[in-house]
Amino acid sequence: MSSSDGRSGSVGTDRTPARGPNSAFLLAQLGAHAAQRFGRLVAEVDLTPPLAGLLRAVAAGPGRSQQEIATQLGTPPARMVALVDDLDQRGLVDRKRNPDDRRLYALYVTDLGRNMLTTVGRIAVHHDDVLLAALDDTERQKLHTMLNRVAEQQGLTSGVHPGYRTLGTP
Repeated sequence: MSSSDGRSGSVGTDRTPARGPNSAFLLAQLGAHAAQRFGRLVAEVDLTPPLAGLLRAVAAGPGRSQQEIATQLGTPPARMVALVDDLDQRGLVDRKRNPDDRRLYALYVTDLGRNMLTTVGRIAVHHDDVLLAALDDTERQKLHTMLNRVAEQQGLTSGVHPGYRTLGTP
């Protein structure tokens, strides 16, 4: 009865339930904890996780349009405009008219934005270290590999938090 790709909503398995919380619950629990903790850490440099993620996405593809990045992140267009406005006002990104299509803006990270990305990168490494302190390096690598495999099997976009899809919605 269960789906072979693991994404179906249908119920049906012959597996015996685990004693205590199952793996899906633990992943959700740790994910919520990690997201909240990361939010507190980036708030110390006056960012939010969506702003940090958008800055990272712009840096990964300089010159892409707001529309392209909104599509990649699954962010509603109106919310994307507000996020880009915020980064632009802070001097972290530049909007330039796309020379091939003047209706679109191309986005670029500024020098100040690159410095902020370096800071956010250090925060992310520290966050990872604290979150995974109970594991040794071999266990961390195995966990990372397994989580990537599960994320891929679930059809998640690599490096994109699924929360972008619901930003700005009730």
